[in-house]
Amino acid sequence: MSATAGQAQDQRDLAERLGIKPGHVVQEIGYDDDCDEALRDSVVALEGTELVDEDYDGVVDGVLLWWRDGDGDLGDSLVDALTPLADGGYILLLTPKAGRDGHVEPSEIGEAAPTAGLSQTSTVSAGRNWSGTRLVAPKARR
Repeated sequence: MSATAGQAQDQRDLAERLGIKPGHVVQEIGYDDDCDEALRDSVVALEGTELVDEDYDGVVDGVLLWWRDGDGDLGDSLVDALTPLADGGYILLLTPKAGRDGHVEPSEIGEAAPTAGLSQTSTVSAGRNWSGTRLVAPKARR
């Protein structure tokens, strides 16, 4: 395998580890210049996956929500992110890791998610500076 092919595989692996599947339409909210470009590249590296912006008005399979301490009310933003989500969809809440500017305490996520009607299913490293928390609507609500 060439270095380039290996790098492309690593990118796809990151997206898949985050629960993003080939062919998904993924809406990105809260993008700024501090976001992890390798993570974004991993999403678009999946075959048929489309990364759309905040203005997209169709139904999406998932949402990448980049969130930093000081961005406002997390619960309200999670509720807003649910609007375009297909049944069975997910929100990947991306927050700066501990010790980084804008770090969000896990307790804040733990309080905001159920308020928005979401359950936390997993937390993973989503890059050098970002953690990813996968949130889904409880099966009873779907």
